[in-house]
Parts: sequence; structure tokens; C-alpha cells
Amino acid sequence: MRIGELAALAGVTPRTVRHYHQLGLLPEPVRRANGYRDYGLRHAVALARIRRLTELGLGLAEVRDVLADDAGRELAEVLEELDADLRRQLAELGERRARLAELREQARLGRLPAEGPVSDELAALLGSITPSDSPMAAKDREHLVLLDSLVPPEQRAALFEGLRPFAEDPAFAGRVQGLYERLDALADAGPDDRRVEPLARELAGSVPDGLLALAGDGGSRADSAFGQAFLDDFAPAQAAVVRRMLELLADRARAAGRHGGGERRS
Repeated sequence: MRIGELAALAGVTPRTVRHYHQLGLLPEPVRRANGYRDYGLRHAVALARIRRLTELGLGLAEVRDVLADDAGRELAEVLEELDADLRRQLAELGERRARLAELREQARLGRLPAEGPVSDELAALLGSITPSDSPMAAKDREHLVLLDSLVPPEQRAALFEGLRPFAEDPAFAGRVQGLYERLDALADAGPDDRRVEPLARELAGSVPDGLLALAGDGGSRADSAFGQAFLDDFAPAQAAVVRRMLELLADRARAAGRHGGGERRS
């Protein structure tokens, strides 16, 4: 048989047959005087087996291992591993479908945030925030969605659950709206604007004590590649406010840590 005839018989393409030759999966046949490969029945049997194994989900490296073991022990081991992998995939698909069902129900009830899909913790927080026309408020929501993807689950829960009581407090929400509007007013200002320092201090002062640990070493993080990209998302004066706010929060967190350490030692 010629390579095209063999490929058609096994239901693959001639290119696939050549690829199997290159990988050593299919032995090279003898060649005729004209240089063409001359395939026999054993090549068809081997090619059919390779196809069956790949249809089961085995990779070509695994197929090579199976074909190298005439006793079939390798095949049993590989099939067991494949079955375990498929079970894991089914479990993951089940979890994803359950999450999708939750999101569909939220959408049906009109509770799915425009930024969704997001975690349950962030969805609850966004649902408690009063809508605002402030560009800075919209940017803040975008940053919360980004944090939702970047922060580890346990820290994410602490962050968003910690913010939620304040978002539900009308007085606190009104104060934050006022800060957003003052940040919006700096959209065309320079980083040395005299409004930067007092606004940074008010923003830092609005962060609850319980969230200081999450601020951590904010000053140094602002100098990281991600921190710089974060600051670049703001206008110059707004970025100066955010950088200064992070520095103040870091100072406050370190001071709280020293004070706490002193109490533990006494």
C-alpha cells in the first residue's frame, strides 16, 4: 500500500502518518525501487491501534510507552491514570456548572453586577455600594474586580467582607463619594498640586483599622511593576494622591504593629 492508501484505511491523513514515523510510533516500511514506501498489513494494524489510543485521550508520548510494552502492563497503568484525570475533569466541570448556575440565577434576579462574573464576596460588596456617576468611583470598581482575581481567596474574603459594613453605612458612603469627587477634580492637575497632600491624608484616614494589615507595605508595592502600572491608570495628580495615601497607610500599619508588639511583650 502507498501512504495515502494506508492513511485512508486508518482514517487519518498522510501527514499524520509521516508525523508518527518521525516520533518513532510507526515503524518505517521498506521502500520500493522508485523510493515510495510500501506499507503492509502490520502497519495498518499498528496505525489503527495508535488511533484508538489517541481517541481515548492518551498523549503521543503515552502511546509510545504503551506500544513499547508488549505485555500490556503499561497500557493498564496509563488507562488508570487517564481515568483518574477524567474524573478530576468531571469534578471541575461540575463545580464550574454549579458556579454558572449561581450566576445565571443572579442574572435572572437582576443581581449580577455589570462587572461580573465576580466572587460572591465582591458581588455582595458591589451590591451594597450606592451607584455613582463619578469617573473615579467607576475606576475604583474596576480595581476591585482586578483584586478579585489577584488576591488569594482567604485574603479576598477578609478584604471584601471587611469593606462591606462601611459600604452599607450611608454616612461613610457619603464621605467616600465626596472623596471621589475631589479626586475627579484633580483630573487635569499636576502632581505638585496643593490639594494632593490633604486629600491623601483624608483617604488614608478613611481606611478602617481592620483593613490596615491588607495595606501592608503599600509604599514599596507602589514601586513594583504592578504598582507602577496601577498608578499609571490615574492622572498625574490623582496618582500622586494614591501614592501618598499608600505611604501613609504603610506608616500607619507599621506603627500599629509596633504598638501591638509592645503590648504583647508587657
